[in-house]
Amino acid sequence: MEWLPNLDPHWNWLALGLVLAVAEMAIPGVFLIWLAGAAILTGLATWVLPIGLPVQIVLFAALAIVSVFIGKRYLGRNPIHEADPGMNDRGARLQGEVVTITHAIDGGTGRARHGDTEWLVRGPEAEPGTRMRVAGNDGAVLLVEHLH
Repeated sequence: MEWLPNLDPHWNWLALGLVLAVAEMAIPGVFLIWLAGAAILTGLATWVLPIGLPVQIVLFAALAIVSVFIGKRYLGRNPIHEADPGMNDRGARLQGEVVTITHAIDGGTGRARHGDTEWLVRGPEAEPGTRMRVAGNDGAVLLVEHLH
């Protein structure tokens, strides 16, 4: 491992903290940021205090545990709300919209068009050309009802 530069240990911890923070931004999940904070604090402590590697590892582990629990408690009290809860749920986004039946709803199932997309639908009996309202969805199947 002669090819590795001989860096002071605090630079390794600070670099690990930076890598974890970048990973949190790339793969959001609100977990790695707490480990990044623990690594950065360990790096700062190692910079200021002459502590050996075993103590550094124990310090990092303790800080990681404490920061994850503090983060979990904070997020429990201040939950993150999505700006658009239906963003990745196309069926839910159509709730309340009007669709046109393209294949008769017979026996509870049929097909309907909304915009340029045709959807499987479930609902009361209806003939092609009938306009119906989307009441909800079950996965990729729209649940429709007659217009009132």
